[in-house]
Amino acid sequence: MSQAFLSIGSNIERQRYISACLDALQLQFGELLISSVYESEAVGFDGDPFYNLVVGIETELALPQLFSLLRRIEHDNDRCRNAIKFSARTLDIDILIYDDFVGEFRLEDGSGGELPRDEILTNAFVLQPLAEIAPEYLHPVSQRSYSDIWQDYDSRRQQDAKKRQRLWTVPFEWQGQQLQRN
Repeated sequence: MSQAFLSIGSNIERQRYISACLDALQLQFGELLISSVYESEAVGFDGDPFYNLVVGIETELALPQLFSLLRRIEHDNDRCRNAIKFSARTLDIDILIYDDFVGEFRLEDGSGGELPRDEILTNAFVLQPLAEIAPEYLHPVSQRSYSDIWQDYDSRRQQDAKKRQRLWTVPFEWQGQQLQRN
């Protein structure tokens, strides 16, 4: 069984698509470890604010099969793959970490990615929810805990207004439960 952490985001009909994503993940993987839901300004383009969260799963799927499944969930939720990179989206699901895998993975069609995702270290909307649900897990490259990485990131962010990414938790109900840990 492998442990994976997924970053989920939406800025179009956010409640609808985040809930549908969580439903699909629960159906596939069972119990989910879910962070609070954070709202943040769009990064890289002018657009509506995003809802972002991180979900931990345990899976028997190999990394390429997990990637394909997540792309299918995005597709089933009206994700347009032909859109420009920095644009509004119904649903974005990225694999942040898959066990201790470090490096590139590719599918036969050329799609794939690199793990751990760079966004862990560069975007508050990824790092903060990851540190919230996996504070003692170690980044597979730096071998530092996500809690420590977040503390360093947050103090640098507070000192440098240019790097400040506004981020706040929002009330979010899924299947009758509030997804707010703080």
